[in-house]
Amino acid sequence: MSRLFRKIPRRTLEETTMAVLPIITLPDPRLRKISELVERVDAEIVKLLDDMLETMYAAPGIGLAAIQVAVAKRIVVVDIGKSEEERDPLCLVNPEIVWASEELSSYNEGCLSVPDYFDDVKRPAMVRVRHLDREGKTREFDAVGLLATVVQHELEHLEGGLFIDNLSRLKRERVVKKFTKAARLDEIVAQRRAEAARETEEAGA
Repeated sequence: MSRLFRKIPRRTLEETTMAVLPIITLPDPRLRKISELVERVDAEIVKLLDDMLETMYAAPGIGLAAIQVAVAKRIVVVDIGKSEEERDPLCLVNPEIVWASEELSSYNEGCLSVPDYFDDVKRPAMVRVRHLDREGKTREFDAVGLLATVVQHELEHLEGGLFIDNLSRLKRERVVKKFTKAARLDEIVAQRRAEAARETEEAGA
């Protein structure tokens, strides 16, 4: 596998003040939004890339699309390193798959936006990706195995997709129903806490 992208120097990541961003989860409708092209890789985009890396590592995860932090831009970060010492982050701006193999491979996938759910998904075993790097330069690289799967998974987010879309309708509906129910329960709990706080405040007034 050839990697024609430029590695990010470790000092660059350490010297930059990065923030952990909130990750939106199913059934948030923003996850279904199609992301927009980035017109120019400027300081704001570089800051977003750094924040996304920090968020991905903190989760922890091995891939994150900008839409997962509620930014509808065609931006993805990936790092399949198994430890901090093995970190080799990929920052992909306006990524696109320009070639995919006919051979398929299956991985048990999960998603930070569909927490604690995993299932097997088949995807092309090898892909070639074209993208802009942190400096706005056009790059290409070939990805195989796990990296190919992660890249395809993240690029799917840019089209408003989720990995569960590759499952049977029955499985997909069960997952959506589960997360929708959980979200409603969270809303009820939050509402009751807010009401209790107001009552306490009024009683003390």
